[in-house]
Amino acid sequence: MTMLRLLDVSLMRRNAPILDRLSLDMAAGEIHALIGANGSGKSTLAYTIMGCEGYRPERGQILFLDRDITTLPVHERAHLGITLAWQEPARFEGLQIRDYVGLGGKGADVDACLRRVGLAPDQYAERPTDKTLSGGERKRVELAAVLAMRPRLAILDEPTAGIDMISLDALIAVIEALRAEGSSVLLITHQPEVAAHADRASQLCGGRIVFQGTTAAVLDNYRRRTCKRCDGETCHG
Repeated sequence: MTMLRLLDVSLMRRNAPILDRLSLDMAAGEIHALIGANGSGKSTLAYTIMGCEGYRPERGQILFLDRDITTLPVHERAHLGITLAWQEPARFEGLQIRDYVGLGGKGADVDACLRRVGLAPDQYAERPTDKTLSGGERKRVELAAVLAMRPRLAILDEPTAGIDMISLDALIAVIEALRAEGSSVLLITHQPEVAAHADRASQLCGGRIVFQGTTAAVLDNYRRRTCKRCDGETCHG
């Protein structure tokens, strides 16, 4: 069963094309790595799938479980089971971590979710989600919240600072936990250690999918930094 399908999606930002006739399929339960250099359109694609304000495509369709969600607002997509872990996690001043993690996952075992990302509940559950947390701690809290939601599709957007910002083990634990729950995961990364946990991968360059296949093959192509676009032009991602 196809979980997510993008058909010929194009999007402009500040009068510049960011996504260019992009098409992508993801199966239910698939872990799919999206690999590309900074500025290739990876995060834009994540925001477009999530339905963030200002990211509605000029052309093309986004289908989720065969339903056209191209014009749906972000809260309706969330209700359908799509969630996004942002590059820069949000802060909710005054809200305890336990409450934040449990917001979208009624009945979720918050303590178990915290332990899964390497945070001891007795040390973190009652802390506020504010500036007293480091960037890595906030990212782990956000990943715990994603687990609590038990989404159908989780979009995990790697921090711009790279994988050193968070625990690699925690991120991999979340990916595998989501897999075990039957969730699909779109994993936005250029880290081989993370991408290795994907079933398939796609390379994004210039707003297009320029190479797709096994994760090893896509990573090899990305490392060589040379690809052929579908219009025959050579680009250097």
